[in-house]
Amino acid sequence: MRAIVHTAAGGPEVLALREVPDPTPGAHQLRIRVHAAGLNRADLLQRKGSYPAPPGWPADIPGLEYAGEVEALGAGVSRWKQGDRVMGLVGGGAHAEFVVVSEAEALPVPPGMPWADAAAIPEAFLTAHDALTMRGRLQRGERVLIHAVGSGVGTAAIQLAKAIGASVLGTSRTASKFAQLTSLGLDLGIDTAVRPFREQVPTPVDVVLDVLGGPAFQDNLAVLAPRGRLVMLGFLQGPRVQEANLDVILRKRLEIIGTVMRTRGPEERAALAAEFRAQILPLFGLHVATEEPLRSADHPSWRPGALRPVVHAVFPMADVAVAHSAMERNVGVGKLVLAW
Repeated sequence: MRAIVHTAAGGPEVLALREVPDPTPGAHQLRIRVHAAGLNRADLLQRKGSYPAPPGWPADIPGLEYAGEVEALGAGVSRWKQGDRVMGLVGGGAHAEFVVVSEAEALPVPPGMPWADAAAIPEAFLTAHDALTMRGRLQRGERVLIHAVGSGVGTAAIQLAKAIGASVLGTSRTASKFAQLTSLGLDLGIDTAVRPFREQVPTPVDVVLDVLGGPAFQDNLAVLAPRGRLVMLGFLQGPRVQEANLDVILRKRLEIIGTVMRTRGPEERAALAAEFRAQILPLFGLHVATEEPLRSADHPSWRPGALRPVVHAVFPMADVAVAHSAMERNVGVGKLVLAW
């Protein structure tokens, strides 16, 4: 099969399209013919040599999410058949013509959805759902601040927060993005190129979804309301806190919550996929038979069709270096997708 491989650690120029052996599905695994795959900042970090793949995943083939067709079944597979349209998260290897995944972690692609749109769902929406509803416990009537709100996770988090019934504030260094984000449900855009976000949050928020890291830590604590939750997803500005007054955590009874997808074990990944299939996929208009109904009693504004992936651009897989450069320049709103 063809695959994108790292020839060394470095810039986009180290990426190459090479022929590599086809992966073989084991017991309860699927081999997926990948039609499209999302690009994520973790792929950039892996290319630079600072974020290696977890054990058991390809060390030199990036790609954390995919959309494609079931091409082969491993022994004991019962949930899927050849030709099924699926999408999902992996620990690596999705930037290839084939990827092997656990049958328990694959998700059905909403009917009629283009491959590129489906490839933009797993990382963004699973991450946002886990961070907002499972970790941050965001409730109807609360306020959430989403950093880097124009990113893939940011655009997903806006929609999920509005579906819950929360008010949404979001930061960006590019104010021109706010018009498109307002159409998704953003209530207040905060331009951090003008002045610090701490000075622009009019009322304390209940949840902060943070990808900035150490330099934003103290200001995140400052804008949280009593009993607020800071959910940390990444460190775009660095992982270290130079100076912080931790007294505010005690006085306001704040919670600091860390979460990451890539290092989770198969049991936790399967449980998250099951939760997402039951509770979130119906919001894309896909009606999935489940043992539990959609939590409409908790979130009465949730409705089928409330969610949609946001794709800024689709690049041919052979242009992966161009896509990496575009992500490093922070262009556009939403996801960058690679397609065969």
